[in-house]
Order: sequence, then structure tokens, then C-alpha cells
Amino acid sequence: MVTVAPYELDPARIARPTFGLVALQADETIEDEFRLYLQGRDVVLQHTRIPSGEEVTHASLSAMEAQLETAIGLFPAKTSFDVIGYACTSASTVIGEERVAALIDKARPGAAATNPATAAKAAMNALGVRRPALLAPYTADLAGDIAAMLQAGGYRVPAMSTFNEEVEEKVARIAPQSILEAAVDVGRHPDCDAVFISCTNLRCAGIIVDAEADLEKPVFSSNQVLLWHMLTLAGVDVAGIAPDRLFVE
Repeated sequence: MVTVAPYELDPARIARPTFGLVALQADETIEDEFRLYLQGRDVVLQHTRIPSGEEVTHASLSAMEAQLETAIGLFPAKTSFDVIGYACTSASTVIGEERVAALIDKARPGAAATNPATAAKAAMNALGVRRPALLAPYTADLAGDIAAMLQAGGYRVPAMSTFNEEVEEKVARIAPQSILEAAVDVGRHPDCDAVFISCTNLRCAGIIVDAEADLEKPVFSSNQVLLWHMLTLAGVDVAGIAPDRLFVE
């Protein structure tokens, strides 16, 4: 004999800020870093994946434009999102930030849209940064695209450094200590007032505070600014999430 048990729907889940994260198939980092930052925060975070190349090239980045709506379509149909973030700095730059936002809006009308390129500029504006040094894992031409994106936004990029690595699997395994040392090195340029570490696959969450302490200037990463911007767009208080200057100042 089977009995039917009564149940109630939980209204609290409906009321919580809800975020959709579109992570790259090759990304091994962003979900861990989002979980780290969001410990103790009463938010809903749902993930989907978008096909991406094993190597970071203009062709592999551009190809994601045709896949973005499909990836967003894999989110639960009835979930109402406050913000959807497309988690690729370089692809957002290559495809175009406005185009990415339009595709998100088409796939999920009503949700605010962001990506690490847009979020980085919002974060820099929030802290009054105008001359960021750039650290990226990519080849020089792709790193140059990120620098050009920042320059088009009214920033000056006085120094740029790259690990010159195309293979995503290797990017995800670059040691945090190597990232710290490279960030501090490029950030010592006398004309820069911050450092932006570009790429959601770089493990930066644990080194930002140390880099900021050494340089005495803000240090941003793709995952950090993307989460900050998603929270900000949803009206969530970001104070105390982390000791990074972005969450303190």
C-alpha cells in the first residue's frame, strides 16, 4: 500500500536572491571560488555549462556566441533569476559585452546580465581606479584584446604581463604562488593604480589579499569582480564577504 504524504512549499527559497552562472566547459576554478566567497550568504546559485575549446583562441572564444542561448536554456525553466553571469572575460571581449548582454536577455528576459569584462570596469569605477596593470594567462594577442577593451572604456593600461598559455587545463593548474608573484611584479609599475588578473580559470581568491598588502593598491580578479557585480546588481550587501579591498572599501 502506498500513501500520499502531505507537503508544503517553502516560500523562503523563492524570496532569496537567485543567480545563474554560465561556466565554461573547460573551467575548473570558478565554482570553487564562488562557493568560497559565498560561504554563509543566503543566496541561490545555479550553474550551467557552455561548450568551450581546450585551447583559448579567437576561434574558440567566438564559437561560444552561438552556444550561449542554448546553455542558458538548460537552467530550470521556472527559476526567476535576479542576475545571470557569463563567466568568460576573453570571450565577452571578443564577442562583445553588449552582444553577450543581449543574448542573455533574449534567453532569460528580466534577469540582469553581466560578465567579467563588464564587471571589472564596474569594480574599478567603484574604487576609483583608472590605470590598471593587466595580468593574463593567454597569448599576447588575446591579452592585448583585454587591454584594448579596458582602454576603450576610458582606462589606461600602463603595464601588461602574460603567462603565454593557451591550454585551459594548464591555466587551471597555474600555481597561486606564481599568480601572486606575477601580479606583484606587474603591479609594481609606478604608473598603475591597481592590478586586474584576467581569466576565470586562474586560482586567485587566495592570493588577492597578499598582493594588495604588498602593492598597497587594489587587486581584482575575473571571478571576484563577476561575483561582486552580480551581488551588487541584485542589491545584496557585499560588505565582509572577503578582506579584498573590493569588499571592504
